[in-house]
Amino acid sequence: MSTSPTCTVAEYLGRRMEQLGITHLFGVPGDHLGPFLSTLHEKTTVRWVGTPTEGGAGQAADAYARVKSADAEASLGEQGIGAVAVTYSVGAFNLLNAIGGAFAEYVPLIAINAAPSYEQWLNQQAIGLLTSHMSQRPESNLEVYRQVTVDAQAISNPGLAPTQIDSAITACLSHRRPVYLEVMDDVWAAQCPAPQGRLTRRERPLTAQKQRLLDRAVTACVELIRQHGSPVLWAGEEIDRFRLSDEFEQLVRDTRIPFCTTIGAKSVVSEYTPGFSGVYNGKASSPEVAEVFRNAGCRIGLGTWATSKNLGGEQAIGDDWAVAAHEGVHVGASYFPDVQLARFLPALRERLVTEFGDGAFAADYFARAYDAGLPVARSTAAYLAAQTGGPYPENLTYDSLFRHLNAFLEAQTSEAPEERGSPFTVVCDAAFALIGSMNLRMAERASYVAQNSWLSIGYSVGAATGVALGRRQAEKRPMVFVGDGSFQETCQEMSTHVRHGLRPVVFVLDNEAFYGIEQMLVHPCYYAEDTAPSDGAAFYNELHPWRYEKLAEVFGSTKHPMHGFAVRRHDELTTLLQRIADPSDAVNQGPIVVRVQLNRHDYPEALKYKVTENCPPPPVGARSEGSVR
Repeated sequence: MSTSPTCTVAEYLGRRMEQLGITHLFGVPGDHLGPFLSTLHEKTTVRWVGTPTEGGAGQAADAYARVKSADAEASLGEQGIGAVAVTYSVGAFNLLNAIGGAFAEYVPLIAINAAPSYEQWLNQQAIGLLTSHMSQRPESNLEVYRQVTVDAQAISNPGLAPTQIDSAITACLSHRRPVYLEVMDDVWAAQCPAPQGRLTRRERPLTAQKQRLLDRAVTACVELIRQHGSPVLWAGEEIDRFRLSDEFEQLVRDTRIPFCTTIGAKSVVSEYTPGFSGVYNGKASSPEVAEVFRNAGCRIGLGTWATSKNLGGEQAIGDDWAVAAHEGVHVGASYFPDVQLARFLPALRERLVTEFGDGAFAADYFARAYDAGLPVARSTAAYLAAQTGGPYPENLTYDSLFRHLNAFLEAQTSEAPEERGSPFTVVCDAAFALIGSMNLRMAERASYVAQNSWLSIGYSVGAATGVALGRRQAEKRPMVFVGDGSFQETCQEMSTHVRHGLRPVVFVLDNEAFYGIEQMLVHPCYYAEDTAPSDGAAFYNELHPWRYEKLAEVFGSTKHPMHGFAVRRHDELTTLLQRIADPSDAVNQGPIVVRVQLNRHDYPEALKYKVTENCPPPPVGARSEGSVR
């Protein structure tokens, strides 16, 4: 029997990462991690990207995985996975938030934690000797990460390392969620068998029982449409996470059913696809989209996640609802468990076309609603056009900013209907930035990245690193929207942008140094038109004001330029956008940070429902003071 070739454990993990199409490993170094990073650099094509913080590294890896997963459909061999590496305890616990977000949002990541050596652990066990970063609980890191991963392994025996690494990576591929590898320092250089073959996703088999459940779920959905008519599709996050954009687009094109998306599924297909009718976000939708969506005959959610934040308390369930998500299908009061979305989508398309014919559901629901006297635009095209361009007020507001940026993105988009492409990938943070960006019209599939469920503030700044590196070959430039409070959490990640010659455009939405979304959540009446500016403000929502544009002088240099700007008026924004659109302008040689100066009492119109629902109108004849909207 021939002896298998060997390699070190560090080489083994590096080769597996290389096979998966991982080109960049993000993280913060430490002494236990050094041997692995040296091997990675010498023996593989995977490049190290050091970041100022472990959280920023995790967010970069998360966004890298999202864009690479979307792009991997057209790239053989690439699996769309991100990777991040840190050192034990002090690094791993800082990273935990980012891995928790990836777990909640089905983002496949490999989290590598370099631990003290096996010998050091034996010393700790025998005589209580603690080495750097140890705690008295030897499994503390492992136990914590078991809560936010689908597989967590502590590797102390090099003979078992290949099995443990392969098992974890296979789980990552199969579940599309993070895994954790804790590797002891003295294991990196130890010999083990070399990798054999390639690792692939393991699909659940389609048993006869599951086929019956699938057929029943499809039949129930068809009957729902027969009973209620006028269906609208609601595309969700799982369409993106499980790489089902092609299947969804085929369903739309063959049936012509109008569709909306969640915020988290923005650009799951091009938003110029016929039938696109906006983003439905429950109460926090554009009022016109909400009117049209609710007045459809029935609603079919496909891979949608209903959260309190994206529905504003509304429930995605009822007699005229169907929702296929979380490995099951709800149709009215019926539930069909273990029906995979990847099988449900093509089966539903086939049945609808067979029973109703090609394009049977073509309709303009905005036009119908308008003819019925509802307060909506005359047509879907008219509604979408109204989200772009002026007239603008003199000073920027949340809504006018995004209308202006919508017009800019449209002007930067190639005109060919089937080949619409943009030089930008939008990366959006939580809070007002997320709600405000909802109606940006994304011309290209997978051109919008946001953490819609976990909502860790500051995510977008670190995420921009992963987007920029994940799409560097395609020359897709991140365009980031982040609130001032969020930016203060993670602004140092722009140092990575400068260092690596990345060119994001980061719009910091500065509403006079204030946590606007928190104020809206705890006391929305602060934003009522008849509330004086000093009334009802929670002291704990105050921020220290920064001159964000000056960070360009902190991070940038002659060798590695960065530029900063402040804009308050639309004419200033116009001038800046003209420079950003000009490839020869020196501002485009590196990152750009833009402080967008907004009125503290301004907020995205989609959140007006919180004010009107919670704030009674003033008594008749009451004197209004300080109205700013």
